[in-house]
Amino acid sequence: MKFTAPEGDEPEINLIPLIDVILVLLIFFMVSATFDQHGRIKLQLPQATVEAKADPEQPLILQIDAEGRYFVNNSEVVNSRIETLKAALEQLGGEPSERPVVLRADARTQHQAVVTAMDALAQLGYRNIAIATVRSDSQP
Repeated sequence: MKFTAPEGDEPEINLIPLIDVILVLLIFFMVSATFDQHGRIKLQLPQATVEAKADPEQPLILQIDAEGRYFVNNSEVVNSRIETLKAALEQLGGEPSERPVVLRADARTQHQAVVTAMDALAQLGYRNIAIATVRSDSQP
């Protein structure tokens, strides 16, 4: 067997399938590309003023010391039972769902004392609860 090409026939590369593949890829990337749509949407944003409320309500301050004793607005609660804490909170009056509460617990306080305080506040209907912390000096 002789596998030599006859004289005058030179091998050639057919470019038509290559052009077809490149065209299909080009169409695919054009269709699937995402364009920045933020420049097309024109919005007129509403205006607001930065004014404080005329009569801001003083927050209720609930403090827990390292031994687990409760203080409501700097007045010590008789014991650390949840019923006693709820009674002390109810004596303050006002609407619990609207009044803000700042929970200040010592870092050495047992976790159960904080959970009990949060449970008492939730049972009475307090919803705006903030936990006070201090900024750490060390950066991770």
